[in-house]
Amino acid sequence: MTTATDFDPRLLMVQGTTSDAGKSALITALCRLLARQGHAVAPFKSQNMALNSAVSVEGGEIGRAQAVQALACGLAPSVRFNPILLKPTGERCSQVIVDGQPIGHMSARDYHALKPRLRQQVVDRLQQLADDMQFVMIEGAGSPAEINLRQHDLVNMGLALPARAPVILIADIDRGGVFAHLVGTLELLSAQERQQVIGLVINRFRGDPALLQPGIDWLEARTGLPVLAVIPWIERLYLDAEDSLSSGQSSTAQSSAPANIHVTVIQLPGISNQTDIDALRLHPDVALTLARTPAEAGPSDLCILPGSKRTLDDLDWLRQQGWPAWLTRHLRYGGKVLGICGGYQMLGTWLEDPDGHDSPLRPERAARVAGLGWLSHTTRYTAHKTLRQSKCRGSFTGELSLTLSGYEIHMGSSTPPDANHGETPLAMRAETEHAPEGCRSADGHIIGTYLHGLLDNAEALDDLLRWVMPSRKKHDEAPFDMATFRLKEMDRLAEGVARALRFERWPDSPLKEALRTAADTIKGRQN
Repeated sequence: MTTATDFDPRLLMVQGTTSDAGKSALITALCRLLARQGHAVAPFKSQNMALNSAVSVEGGEIGRAQAVQALACGLAPSVRFNPILLKPTGERCSQVIVDGQPIGHMSARDYHALKPRLRQQVVDRLQQLADDMQFVMIEGAGSPAEINLRQHDLVNMGLALPARAPVILIADIDRGGVFAHLVGTLELLSAQERQQVIGLVINRFRGDPALLQPGIDWLEARTGLPVLAVIPWIERLYLDAEDSLSSGQSSTAQSSAPANIHVTVIQLPGISNQTDIDALRLHPDVALTLARTPAEAGPSDLCILPGSKRTLDDLDWLRQQGWPAWLTRHLRYGGKVLGICGGYQMLGTWLEDPDGHDSPLRPERAARVAGLGWLSHTTRYTAHKTLRQSKCRGSFTGELSLTLSGYEIHMGSSTPPDANHGETPLAMRAETEHAPEGCRSADGHIIGTYLHGLLDNAEALDDLLRWVMPSRKKHDEAPFDMATFRLKEMDRLAEGVARALRFERWPDSPLKEALRTAADTIKGRQN
């Protein structure tokens, strides 16, 4: 039987009974608690499937959740935290990214055949990270009880066993069936896998905890495992979505506060890096709507064409839904349009993909496809994928010279703005001898950019809103700051989890003592 001495004391793994059970949030909270106490802690997820991603310090691509968890640790995002990223490009196909770099598009069956060759690489990456840290918080994926995936698993028990990582199993009570989820998952684990589990966590509980106690007593007696925490529902909690539409604890669809600026974001089927719009969604002066059809849009001051993992397919979809006619009317009545990454490419005159890099499963597609034509650039797709952090000088209004920073993740490159058409760059890059970034139309009503995360900067966000509504005055007070807000929400989550941890049920370990000290610090400050 597995004992505490068999586990690596530097590691803790959180697995879930379902997707979106709260694994990522719990890892973020534990990382934040440990980092605030001065411990060297890092996140790790061996394999992530998500369309929301980030660029690492090494110039590689990782899941957005691991970049946020790194921020909670006080670390820059690194490919060490997420060695495998899968970005779906179709119902049965994904772009496979290993150690931050794409290695090709694969069907689910082909990737499944590749996984045995990746397992040891993943274990080695985790071991190397653990050797540099006091603690590593490991996130599983989906559920460990997927029987059909067990043979080549490298993200749940297939990692926990060779890494000797103790496992916490978390379930979401808000969606119902929490006892069935926990007991059923444990029943489907092998005896060896079952011994890796040191305790259970119930997430998103609303109401009187005393009413849950009989269920906890039954659960502990039935499974022989302690309930290590009952995490309460944290009202209006914001965390960056791991995927395009994660349910979480706050809606990403529409803000409810009264506002004087109305923004429509076209909800493309292949929408990616949707976190680009979160600063607008959370801004007190903005009402934001995600719309799949023009009928859902309503009057808008700004329309955003977001990033896309399937740009040419989404361009076809835009036309099928009637969005070009809606955008024409929107611009005629003085509205503004912002295209980000794939959305920027769609705004151009031509998109060329002769070798099928954007549409690997669509060999019948024409090599040259007409864009929406509101900007003059041509985008050409090649095997090269641009992955970099970028810093530029420019502005939306053209009145100021601001630092515009973000990250780029895109296939294809676009020709520069055409001065003969009256176009100007949005900004000039600081790191590449003042090369142009983005494009502004001659009338100033359309802007395109390759920069993701651009609106996380408070000054850039305020400048965008004054571009959308020129009558808007520059704030005398500090503008809404997404980066500061994100950290405050992490702290709120960490403190909520700290209060919920039942340390008397945790097995003794250096991690337990570190977390107890962090929790005691929070409780002492609140008293």
